[in-house]
Amino acid sequence: MHDDERLPRLAASSYLNSAPLIWSFMRGSMKELVTLTDPVPAKCADLLALGAADAALVPVIEYQRINDIHVVPDVCVGSKEKVRSVVLVTKSENLESVRSVALDESSRTSASLVKIIFREFIGIDPTWQTATPDLGRMLNDNDGALIIGDPGMTFSRDDYHVWDLASLWHQHTGLGFVFAMWMIRNNSSEETMKLDFADARDEGLANLDQIVADYQTLLSLSPESIEEYLMENISFAPDQTMTAGLKLYFELAHKHGLIDVVKPLRYSK
Repeated sequence: MHDDERLPRLAASSYLNSAPLIWSFMRGSMKELVTLTDPVPAKCADLLALGAADAALVPVIEYQRINDIHVVPDVCVGSKEKVRSVVLVTKSENLESVRSVALDESSRTSASLVKIIFREFIGIDPTWQTATPDLGRMLNDNDGALIIGDPGMTFSRDDYHVWDLASLWHQHTGLGFVFAMWMIRNNSSEETMKLDFADARDEGLANLDQIVADYQTLLSLSPESIEEYLMENISFAPDQTMTAGLKLYFELAHKHGLIDVVKPLRYSK
């Protein structure tokens, strides 16, 4: 048995959309193989960049910003068409009239995505402000607010116009979208390299009933809504449209000055 400090250090948010990817490490057969922390996605990226995590479920844009990492193939948090949990909330029914947007500080990929959607597809560039994910406060001072993860699913939609970012992306490109992937530091231990993230995902999906039960209370959503979200809205393995969408996303992020270069994806074996 390894000493705890020598176990691979994993970081992944505990949002519902990542629950099947981390269930095995939290409660399943891989629990004793790792130490797992659950900060928000932006913080996961910071921990990986600093070397405080050996592997992390990271917003995909950060692959282009962090040196000496590679990507785990065939496992992701993505969406083919409608994601539900990454939304732009506006007071206006017209995106062309949005002049200022508050960006959820938990986000990196989605913050870049919403900028790309405005600059590339709508043809305007609002002012941007990073904020804590408090919708009322965000919209007090801004025309729009980007909210991600569980907070993006649980607010009342009655008084707002809600734009699903994966749907907007699909509408303009015809492609799916990848929000996050497991990434590993190149100098990680053999134990980290040997972790089977695809097997962990499959184990999580095989225990969906337990995940639904856990999050039903946590999020005050119906079991049917949670199951539909995990089975219909989120894709945990990228298909061709999502891979093509990721490539285009990186190209547009570079075009609009959000990343300095486009590194080709380097996958672990």
